[in-house]
Amino acid sequence: MAYVNGSVGGGVKDLYGEDSATEDQLITPWSFSVASGCTLLRDPCYNKGLAFTEKERDAHYVRGLLPPAVYTQDLQEKRLMHNLRQYDVPLHRYIALMDLQERNERLFYKLLIDNVEELLPFVYTPTVGEACQKYGSIYRRPQGLYISLKEKGKILEVLKNWPEKTIQVIVVTDGEPFSIYCIRRQKRATGKEYAELLDEFMHAVKQNYGEKILVQFEDFANHNAFDLLDKYSSSHLVFNDDIQGTSSVVLAGLLASLKLIGGTLADNTFLFLGAGEAGTGIAELIALEISKQTKAPVEETRKKIWFVDSKGLIVSSRLQSLQHFKKPWAHEHEPVKELLDAVKAIKPTVLIGSSGVGKTFTKEVVETMASLNKKPLILALSNPTAGYSSTLTGS
Repeated sequence: MAYVNGSVGGGVKDLYGEDSATEDQLITPWSFSVASGCTLLRDPCYNKGLAFTEKERDAHYVRGLLPPAVYTQDLQEKRLMHNLRQYDVPLHRYIALMDLQERNERLFYKLLIDNVEELLPFVYTPTVGEACQKYGSIYRRPQGLYISLKEKGKILEVLKNWPEKTIQVIVVTDGEPFSIYCIRRQKRATGKEYAELLDEFMHAVKQNYGEKILVQFEDFANHNAFDLLDKYSSSHLVFNDDIQGTSSVVLAGLLASLKLIGGTLADNTFLFLGAGEAGTGIAELIALEISKQTKAPVEETRKKIWFVDSKGLIVSSRLQSLQHFKKPWAHEHEPVKELLDAVKAIKPTVLIGSSGVGKTFTKEVVETMASLNKKPLILALSNPTAGYSSTLTGS
């Protein structure tokens, strides 16, 4: 049974009882039907594989299209976990999991939920960085909507091609940290051309999905991420995970740690390694929380937070050469080049790594933190996957 534009059948009955298509149906002759048979088995949202019961196989016309055995989801999960553990290369596990998602979403999410600690490193950090770098090589089939400069001027039309019509959240990336997606080989758009494309996209999603659509900016380079968040926060519901999502999780961890180390958030001095989106986003939320707790201006609470980037401690003498999002963290102090020397000079109680550079929290750095504090708090959040996080988190 097909449902087209709310009517049962192929169209609208005319005076003689015959089906006649409306003008809209002639333009978009799509029909919606209950999936069955091979169509059902090829739909990852509803396919259950061998978990279809005998009764379901008859009801959905899949008898004979599957091997005769019936395996519950629990049994399928055990078999899949056994198979996944045979792979020695993390990227191979990632590919196997993505293949599962493309054929059986329910089992994919059950697998993740039941084995989150074991599988998270393969669908997220650190393996996802390599997967992004090799996306063109491991590409299987489209899992999203692709908008390029070729679609400029008709982005709304492209959005209408997406089969799901009730959308609440859109995750969008421009792929700049990677430049290795299946993309056209051409110079990356910047300036006015880039801004116009993003602006058309932002207006199109609102027009197509409504005022309440949430747009999550994902993996935008520093020089665009802060500007886009600032530009559209007053007109759209927007969110940047690198700037805001990471910061909320870290702040929650800091507040929880106070139960062990004692005192309040305002009692601490913070030193960050890495001053990109993640680091400055975390720092700003910490400053806002201290301001909320103490009623002090946020400009004042920022002074308890210091940064070390690739050029050393961020201080006032460097102000003119700093990117705009680093400037609020430039405090009065003599220049310091190395992290170890910055720890000795600032004497932080909390050390947070948010850099793409690995092996920086050395034994000497940790021992120095321990010598300065009875209970030092060290959050090693840096993600040093080559060519991936170094662009994401900044330095």
